[in-house]
Amino acid sequence: MSQPTPPKLTPLRPLPSLIFASRWLQVPLYLGLIAAQGVYVFHFLVELLHLIEAVFGSQAALQSLITSIGYKTTVPITTLNETVIMLVVLALIDVVMISNLLIMVIVGGYETFVSRMDLEGHPDQPEWLSHVNASVLKVKLATAIIGISSIHLLKTFINADNYTDRVLIAQTVIHIAFLLSAMAIAYTDKIMSGIAAQKH
Repeated sequence: MSQPTPPKLTPLRPLPSLIFASRWLQVPLYLGLIAAQGVYVFHFLVELLHLIEAVFGSQAALQSLITSIGYKTTVPITTLNETVIMLVVLALIDVVMISNLLIMVIVGGYETFVSRMDLEGHPDQPEWLSHVNASVLKVKLATAIIGISSIHLLKTFINADNYTDRVLIAQTVIHIAFLLSAMAIAYTDKIMSGIAAQKH
């Protein structure tokens, strides 16, 4: 049985070709995000090292952690306590979630807006990448932002004594706004998917 002949590609005219090729201008942006990812990895390792050193009694590492998490108290802290550990761990989780967000933007954005990566069949291909498009990417990014906002809000509530009521209310309102925005994006995507399915 003969194989179907692939459709012949018509060369683009010069102007459309130039406009289409302009998508490659995004490559430096994604490379910049990869560099930012490296900065986050370095920051994560430094904070983790300080946490481990503080466990073994390093006062310098402990004070560095307290400064980085913005924890303030009237009583001097000389040893790790549960609140400091919790805030540091949440800060590390925050870095990981932002790193996940960067990966989604880098990989999903490049695949959607620049060029195919041809990862079909690769054992490490992300499950979500097999059906990614601009709409799916927006929903996933909105969900990731809600997760990051949740971690920030939890950190704020744990360390609430160091924040004013205005800041607490503002962060809560912003988080709710992110949540409503994500729900609106998901609902819009559902409507558009239903319309597209009806057309077919």
